[in-house]
Amino acid sequence: MTLPVVFGVDFTSAPRRAKPIRVAAGQRQGAVVRLTGLTALDSLDAFAAWLARPGPWVAGFDLPFGLPRELVEHLGWPTDYAALMAHYSGLSRADIRDRFAAFCDARPAGAKFAHRACDGPAGASPSMKWVNPPVAWMLHAGVPRLIEAGVHLPGHLAGDTGRIALEAYPGLLARELIGRRSYKSDSKAAQTPERLIARKDIVDALEQGRTRLGLRLKLSHAQRDELVADASGDSLDAVLALLQAAWATEQPRHGWPEGVDPIEGWIVSA
Repeated sequence: MTLPVVFGVDFTSAPRRAKPIRVAAGQRQGAVVRLTGLTALDSLDAFAAWLARPGPWVAGFDLPFGLPRELVEHLGWPTDYAALMAHYSGLSRADIRDRFAAFCDARPAGAKFAHRACDGPAGASPSMKWVNPPVAWMLHAGVPRLIEAGVHLPGHLAGDTGRIALEAYPGLLARELIGRRSYKSDSKAAQTPERLIARKDIVDALEQGRTRLGLRLKLSHAQRDELVADASGDSLDAVLALLQAAWATEQPRHGWPEGVDPIEGWIVSA
């Protein structure tokens, strides 16, 4: 029996050696997901090359795949997904920032951003945010490369059904396990013992299968140490996305609820 190959991808819109895109690879067998490797991709070209790997595989990507319909319609952008993404990727980041800022400036305090239907259930940042975190840039850098690679984007765009890409959000699973405790930071000064303990608690819970996904993570001692030691949390985020992708492999419609707007998309397991 061939076990399903699954990946979790912690994405950054500006990968470099010091802050690469992290990829967790695994295999699902029943309720067990075995971590088979962790990889670093230090450029968007390396990411594009990685996407071309032959299937079958299912991957969860920590970046937004869609934009709020309210925003798209307000800006008069195309409401067909492929056309919208082609339009969006053709704009400069400065142009996107100016348009999004103007949209926010015209709205009342406390309701500056437009949201997707999945943002609330997932506790995710709006996909139009360009700072803290700059998820609008992640969409701008990531989704056009997914489309160019010809992968299948369920609910959004048909592609090679042997290579399935899903929107994941590690924070959703992390919060289920440790609440609002912080477990990561890119700043050396903020890489505290408390955050290390939080990472250890997440890994413990994943190994024991204490999540509503009903999956148990299988690690070697070395892998366990590596996940806990990575104070940026990027390796652990890739593994959290991996588990969300693994969960989706046995869900109807890859975990998408009925009636999801293809412009907005859905965060797997939200």
